[in-house]
Amino acid sequence: MDQRTREKEAAELKRLERAGEKVSEPGEIEREAEQEHFPSARWVLPYVFAGAGIGLILFLFQWNNFGLREGTVVKIHRYLSGAFAVVGVMMVAKGVDVYAVSRMHNAVARYNLRRVLRLVLFAICALIVVSVLFVNWYAAVVSLGLISLVLGFALQTPISSFIGWIYILLRAPYRVGDRIEISELRGDVIDVNYLDTTVWEIGGRYLSTDHPSGRIIRFPNSMVFNGSVINYSWPLFPYVWNEIKFNIAYESDLEFVAGTMKRIAQEEVGEGMMDKVKVFRELLARTPIDHLSVHEQPTVVFRVSENTWLEAIVRYVVHPKEAGTVRTELTRKLLKGLNDRPDQVLFPKSNMR
Repeated sequence: MDQRTREKEAAELKRLERAGEKVSEPGEIEREAEQEHFPSARWVLPYVFAGAGIGLILFLFQWNNFGLREGTVVKIHRYLSGAFAVVGVMMVAKGVDVYAVSRMHNAVARYNLRRVLRLVLFAICALIVVSVLFVNWYAAVVSLGLISLVLGFALQTPISSFIGWIYILLRAPYRVGDRIEISELRGDVIDVNYLDTTVWEIGGRYLSTDHPSGRIIRFPNSMVFNGSVINYSWPLFPYVWNEIKFNIAYESDLEFVAGTMKRIAQEEVGEGMMDKVKVFRELLARTPIDHLSVHEQPTVVFRVSENTWLEAIVRYVVHPKEAGTVRTELTRKLLKGLNDRPDQVLFPKSNMR
């Protein structure tokens, strides 16, 4: 299933979840898809009405100054012209969003482009306001230069965070939806703002698993310059290797243990693992580490533990957001398979653990 199909299904599910909506008939779904492809132009009406109102006021002041002084009329005319320009710029930005950005199938690209579009819109509107307030551009530049110098010293951290946002946008160390680890924080990215990033924490102080903790963490974007960013959701290979280990006695039948663990793991994750590892091998072939041995099926290894037992370890590939569920189900099946032959698999018992 490709990314476009998954996004369409997710959008349909969200639509059905709203207020217990009923499933649409096929004809209704087709009409909704057609409306999505050709969005309604009703969004333009508020901008048209606002522009028409400003234009009407401008026409009235050109026709009659209503007893006001000429200097006051000139200022009003300048302010209204600026407001008309702002409305026009906002209408163009909205049109770009509706007819260009909204039609992109990549949700991350839509998110980033909307952020950039808002920033450009703010910059243009600020330029228009400055042009309206300061007729003398030399005085405006000098004033803004002094203000920028003062703010540059006072707002060093926000400025570095804004530069961090640009770095995140261009280099993409992480994107919305990725599972990351930065400093001592781990979680799923739900928002990347101009100054900070918001993640939905996983694990945390009260959990030992990768389950969401329910807490929201915000950190400044400048943190990407201060430490390593570990991304578990690399777009080219969004998977990680995981392990499950058991302590067994030296007298256990190691061939039976290895065969049983490999068979059960292969039944659980082996079919999808082959395709995933093939992609990983293709990626490795483009790097100097293509000599690395990577198996297409779950593997079992034995290691001497620090205590008096052997560690039987099964290694497999899994999506990081499904690691906890897969590990629970796989552990249950592995224990059942190994406990079926207590004469061949000796686990620690009672006070011998």
